[in-house]
Amino acid sequence: MEILLLLIYGFFAWLVFFKFKWLPWNITSQVITVTIPIIGITVLILFLNIAAPSSADVRVMNYVLPINPRVAGKVIEVPVEPNMPVKKGDVLFRLDPTPFEIQVRSFEANINALQAQLLSANANQRNLSQQLKEAASRKGVATTQLALARKRASEFQELAQTGAGNRFDFEQAQTDVARLENDVQAADAAVAQVQEKLAAKTSAGVQDEVAKVLAQIAQAEAQLADAKWNLEQTVTYAPADGTVVALALRPGVMTVPFPPVPAMSFIENEQWVVAFFAQNEVREVEAGNEAEIALLTYPGRIIKCDVEAVIWATAQGQLPISGMLPNTGYGVAPDMRLAVKLRPVGKDVELFLAPGARGHGAVYTNTHRAIHILRKVFLRVSTKLDWLILKLH
Repeated sequence: MEILLLLIYGFFAWLVFFKFKWLPWNITSQVITVTIPIIGITVLILFLNIAAPSSADVRVMNYVLPINPRVAGKVIEVPVEPNMPVKKGDVLFRLDPTPFEIQVRSFEANINALQAQLLSANANQRNLSQQLKEAASRKGVATTQLALARKRASEFQELAQTGAGNRFDFEQAQTDVARLENDVQAADAAVAQVQEKLAAKTSAGVQDEVAKVLAQIAQAEAQLADAKWNLEQTVTYAPADGTVVALALRPGVMTVPFPPVPAMSFIENEQWVVAFFAQNEVREVEAGNEAEIALLTYPGRIIKCDVEAVIWATAQGQLPISGMLPNTGYGVAPDMRLAVKLRPVGKDVELFLAPGARGHGAVYTNTHRAIHILRKVFLRVSTKLDWLILKLH
């Protein structure tokens, strides 16, 4: 573009000095005529690189995700094809779910058995409590009957001693007292036996058994949840809208979670349009600035963008923290450029940008707006050159 400006300047100089001869062509005018474009173009370019910095390295980048199964198994279905667009949530491939379904049913049966065991332990404890209540009730009845029998025996004894009663009734009453005393002793023994069983069950039996079964149930439920999760992982879905490439799966093959080569690569539709600038070129660049880019895939076309953000970091700005000293020997020095993320706007939002497309562009800051037109002219002239394919074969 500088050559174009010089040609325009030379044309006007020719008109002034040779065509119309408005000024004499001497040493003074020659020095001034040569000096003015040198100084003018130099100052213009210096201000232009501040007000509208340009980049010869504009890239279109997409997220590329390696897709691998979360569980090992045999592939039974691959409903997608390479280089075909898919929507988020579409099935990418399925594994044989049979082994995982069997595992789920096994853990469900184990949980049912443990729950039955828990109910049985609680039922045993309730049965002993009921037995204790019944034994205590029988003891209470026997004790009451014994007290009544002793009172009657005492009354029959007094009647027999005074001659008002017969001896047979008194002896029968004594027999009833002896029988009821045996019943009370038997009831005491039954109560003591049930209490001993209940105490043993309460202290070291039922509670420990219930706690053990509850722990086993919790473990089995965790195993069941893991088995169900594994079953769900037999179907792999698209993580976003995008395209499948490098598809290495076919029905019938075995696949594992960490293969040497991904089962497929997934290119998301979400893109980054990034322009790289020298660090001193972006001091006036800020989010919202107007930008324009030209990609080699669209020769002659200007793509309108806005600045989304300046990425104020470079990979060369980090130093490895380790026991080794950083390499400071001779070598190719990194350029330490900063990236400016751009966002297509207007009618160019829906424009297809091929991942990996390269080009050039410029950002128009909020300073020296009057000379932005020059950068736009420069960019449009240079993008016409993208039509040229400069190779000899």
